[in-house]
Amino acid sequence: MADNSTHHYISSFFLVGIPGLQDFHCWIGLPVCLLFVLTLLGNSVITITIKLEPSLHQPMYFFLCMLAMNDMALASSTAPKMLGIFWLDAHRFDFNICLAQMYFIHTFCIIESALLVAMAFDRYVAICIPLRYTTVLTTTMVIKMGLAGTIRAILMVLPCPLLIKRLPYYTKHVINHAYCEHMAVVKLASANTLINRAYGISVALSVMVLDLGLIATSYIKILQSVFRLSSQNARSKALSTCAAHVCTILVSYTPALFSFLTHRIGKKVPPSVHIIFASFYLLVPPTVNPLVYGVKTKQIRDRVVGLFFPNKEISEN
Repeated sequence: MADNSTHHYISSFFLVGIPGLQDFHCWIGLPVCLLFVLTLLGNSVITITIKLEPSLHQPMYFFLCMLAMNDMALASSTAPKMLGIFWLDAHRFDFNICLAQMYFIHTFCIIESALLVAMAFDRYVAICIPLRYTTVLTTTMVIKMGLAGTIRAILMVLPCPLLIKRLPYYTKHVINHAYCEHMAVVKLASANTLINRAYGISVALSVMVLDLGLIATSYIKILQSVFRLSSQNARSKALSTCAAHVCTILVSYTPALFSFLTHRIGKKVPPSVHIIFASFYLLVPPTVNPLVYGVKTKQIRDRVVGLFFPNKEISEN
């Protein structure tokens, strides 16, 4: 008898795309392509702007640069394969390629969450203990925080494909999804998947509870500090520095929580609605983040205007 731990009996998965909306795949591909192009363009502009402008060489913008690069990686691990399904009918995914896509998607999502925590900590230090800002958030500390978030994501997600590799896959190979999502792949296994399900849920919950808890704690401390300020102008200025980060948190976590909950307890939610949300929550935040920071952050806005409209910048000066 063949060893189930090394022989899966199927060599590839068939990804349906959006179940029930196959006739509209060509049109669904248009917003996916637009979001992908805008993600690459917007985050590239943010990264280049921060690199070229010496005044932006500060911890907050270093974290933003990391976020921009992670967003491009997340979109690149998702959108091209989606477009292959929607436009080229490339529904077949090699077993190992599917696991690789699953690994990278979930890894980049957890890195994104860690970066949002780091940015919340940055705002906490800047507003609550401003005199210690330069000594606490040194370049070395910023790099260590970025590495810690990346290593955490790599180690937390690594067991997922390894546990899946142990499962036998005999006949079921159709994934009703637009990308290789962990639970969608696990459900097809011809064996008991309790360990896989328990580990997947524990990772998702631990990341959300820990990271949202740390972000909430930071903002409680920030609000306490802000409302102790005597000047209304000082309060407004302090809160305005957090506006972009708060928008990014809402854009990132709201659809993620919706997708997570509907996948597990939302039995009455149509599969097409769930998969559209699950797909676009990976594509919308990376597109929106550079727009939010470009609009809300004066230094970035001015530098971008200077890059694309140098004559305007000169005339204003």
